[in-house]
Amino acid sequence: MIEAPHYTAQGAARDARFALPAETFDGTVNEAVLYQTVRAYLNNQRQGTAATKTRSEVSGGNQKPWRQKGTGRARQGSTRAPHWRGGGTVFGPQPRDYTTTLPKKVKQLARRSALNARAREEALLVIDRLAFDAPKTAQLAGLLNDLGVAGRKVLVLTFEHNENAYLSGRNLQNVRVARYAEASAYDILWSDVVLVEQGAITGEAPAVDEAAEGGSGRLKAAAKKTARAPAAKKAAPKKAARQAADKPAAKKPAARKTKETE
Repeated sequence: MIEAPHYTAQGAARDARFALPAETFDGTVNEAVLYQTVRAYLNNQRQGTAATKTRSEVSGGNQKPWRQKGTGRARQGSTRAPHWRGGGTVFGPQPRDYTTTLPKKVKQLARRSALNARAREEALLVIDRLAFDAPKTAQLAGLLNDLGVAGRKVLVLTFEHNENAYLSGRNLQNVRVARYAEASAYDILWSDVVLVEQGAITGEAPAVDEAAEGGSGRLKAAAKKTARAPAAKKAAPKKAARQAADKPAAKKPAARKTKETE
């Protein structure tokens, strides 16, 4: 069984290490498959739009530069021949498609091999969760500093789409944030350290430990109460306005009765 260092949401190391599931982390690293996957990924990044003109595509040169004999110079048929300046190119690049496809199982094997390689190097860290209430680059940078991986290429893998974590790491040069299910073998091999949320590996979000997170749950509850208070105060004037609008409507029938009696 392979184990990885385990940390709280604040970056404090836990006493017990995290046991990685055996169905994914079996310890095997297939280097041949990793090579194929990386090569296919780099090939798919190429646009393939490089193009050169042959002598038939270059404009001009539709007549002989000089007559065939009697000049003392070598015979020439066109100024757009490859050996002329401004002429066509021989065997130059042409637009092509570099797309390289791999079987689905090969991609899955490469991804498992990349994760096993990082786990074997003690470069895979497990964190309880990424507690980001709002996008804050300084918070993510401070967390990486507490983990001792600041200055290295870090791949942060979240359990679900975490926009606050993504926006927090977008401005950090050596940090990439992505969902655990969307990370490819190339992304894992690019990084020096992989930081994974616990829920991404277990498949379920961990419970919030208020004691470990400094009572953040109580602070959130208090913030929600204070946010509801202004809404209650605004409702009172509206209710009074409705009552004031109903009072004149109640007096009109009384006025009609007085006219009938007269």
